[in-house]
Amino acid sequence: MARSHSVRHQRGFTFIALTCFFLLYLPMATMVVFAFNAGTTVGQLDGLSLRWFRAAWENDRIIDALLRSLTIAPIAAVIATAVATMAALATTRTAPYRGMSLKVAFINQPLMVPEIVTAVALLVVFARIKVWTGYTGLGYLIAAHTAFCVPFAFLPIRARLETMDLTLERAAADLYARPWATFRHITLPLLWPGILAGFMLAFVVSLDDVVITEFIKSAGQETLPTYMLGQLRRSVTPEMNAISTVFLGVSIAVVSLFFLLSRKKT
Repeated sequence: MARSHSVRHQRGFTFIALTCFFLLYLPMATMVVFAFNAGTTVGQLDGLSLRWFRAAWENDRIIDALLRSLTIAPIAAVIATAVATMAALATTRTAPYRGMSLKVAFINQPLMVPEIVTAVALLVVFARIKVWTGYTGLGYLIAAHTAFCVPFAFLPIRARLETMDLTLERAAADLYARPWATFRHITLPLLWPGILAGFMLAFVVSLDDVVITEFIKSAGQETLPTYMLGQLRRSVTPEMNAISTVFLGVSIAVVSLFFLLSRKKT
């Protein structure tokens, strides 16, 4: 029997894959090692120490920025995931009609344009709202992050809906189940892995965002990424490596957690 085609059987695939992984993860591994540097420079390892982790933990500005990031990201991710779920249902659980592809493209539009264009557009809108209302709180950052994160949540949720078998939903309709009951007891449990994946992407994107935050934030609203950017403009110390290492660890933990949860749901 002929062997099925697989890209892994292509000549040079293993070498190219290993090279890509090496180039991708070597800088991260280097950063983690230098986060434990006992010295004061980022380019020379002078022994191992937790000095810079303690310095970051005792820095009130870092803790304040971290708490602000951990306030904005979950709220923006939850709202973006809810909006993306409704949009995905509206573009999959209906008969095809003229203009539906245009709507899907419109939802994904933030992915198609440079992030700085979205940031400038949001800045123009929110600047006028700030003048009219006088409000300068975190609501603008949450709204901006939500708008930017919707397409990231939309893609995995819609992909999950498109691959779901409609047999159970149709059977429920034949048995006179109300649409809400069908969604709650059949569609939602099957869709849950896609929702988790969408939430994870939205959360990580919001937590990591710099460009939109830099344009939208008011004075005293530094998030951890923007604080790190500001510090790197002034002086580079192993403290930045320590913060980045913690950030990396949190990201890996979040991705691993949602991966395990989604596997249990499938």
